[in-house]
Amino acid sequence: MSVRVPSSKIFARGGFSGEREKLRRQGRSLVFTNGAFDILHAGHVTYLDFARRQGDALMVGVNSDASVRRYKGDKRPVNPEAERALVLASLECVDYVVLFDEDEPKTLIAEVLPDVLVKGADWAHYVSGRDVVEAGGGRVVLADLVQGKSTTGTIERILSVYGEGHPSS
Repeated sequence: MSVRVPSSKIFARGGFSGEREKLRRQGRSLVFTNGAFDILHAGHVTYLDFARRQGDALMVGVNSDASVRRYKGDKRPVNPEAERALVLASLECVDYVVLFDEDEPKTLIAEVLPDVLVKGADWAHYVSGRDVVEAGGGRVVLADLVQGKSTTGTIERILSVYGEGHPSS
């Protein structure tokens, strides 16, 4: 079985500036969102589709494995960064994927200067990069969450059925 890798959607850090300029010349807007996207579920897909509809192109900043471990603990991520980037790049609504190693995406946001920054409504109290986007004339949009859908919830359901000591199949 071969997998068609949409590698043209996955950018190295700092390698997006030419593409960003191309979007500007075309008068197209860039939307940015970020997250771990560890075990992709319906909540993620709904969220990413919403984000994409806020502009002309969607960039997803993906927390590196080290960043996820610092934020979520030593048992995460479940899936390595390269696989998470590949899965996201495979989605039609995602135009660009960039990995970042910081705990927050503010530096990456300052590098790409999106027109729209989208975060889940659970982050309403603090949106990293809000100041950068708004200072550049952009806007911040909060997305409603899909109730009952989360990576942590998915992991907890798996463990409740199989337990931590269950042999893998």
